[in-house]
This record gives sequence, C-alpha cells and structure tokens, in this order.
Amino acid sequence: MTEPTLDPQIEIEIRQAQLARSNGNEGQARVCARRAAGIAIKKYFLKKNLPIDNKSAYELLLAYKNKPDIPANTRQNAINLTMRVSETFQLPVNVDLIDEARSLCVQLENM
Repeated sequence: MTEPTLDPQIEIEIRQAQLARSNGNEGQARVCARRAAGIAIKKYFLKKNLPIDNKSAYELLLAYKNKPDIPANTRQNAINLTMRVSETFQLPVNVDLIDEARSLCVQLENM
C-alpha cells in the first residue's frame, strides 16, 4: 500500500525525523515529527481562518489538541506528540511519534 503524498515541507520533516532516528538521535526525531505536525496544523488553521500568531510547532499542537470540535483520533495524535519525556528521555507510553505525526498530517490535509 502506498503512503499518501503530503505537502513537500511535511515530507522533508518526516524524512529528517526518520534519518535522525536511524542515526540514534530520538530527540531530534521527536523535534522533526513535531515540526511536521506543526506545518500541517498551521495549514489547517489557515484553511479554517483560525488565528495562528506565529506559534511554534509545539504551541500549535497544544492549540489544536485543545480545540473542542476536532476528531478524537487527531486529538490523540496531538496529545501523543506533546507528551513530555521522562528524565531518561522515554515517553510514558509506547508510541511512534513519527507515525503519529504522519497520521495527523494525512488527516489534516483531508479535512
């Protein structure tokens, strides 16, 4: 099955995330996954004429997940992408943030 084509900027961030992970840099992979999601959320907010105010990708994720009228699955993607890591740099749940970002981006591009 072919993965959906995303905005080129999003694809670059997803590829950067995958590269960072393959190089053993999970922290950078998280940053890139969040940036990909932030790009998709910004595009979604613009399409819906919602305020953006030059927010970072993380702030856009927070703003998106707090919207009352979004689908549960995209809210969960955003929740997962905004989870804090522990002192040992582990997430509290077993999720792949690159997959979470891709899923959120695909869904937002189709909304």
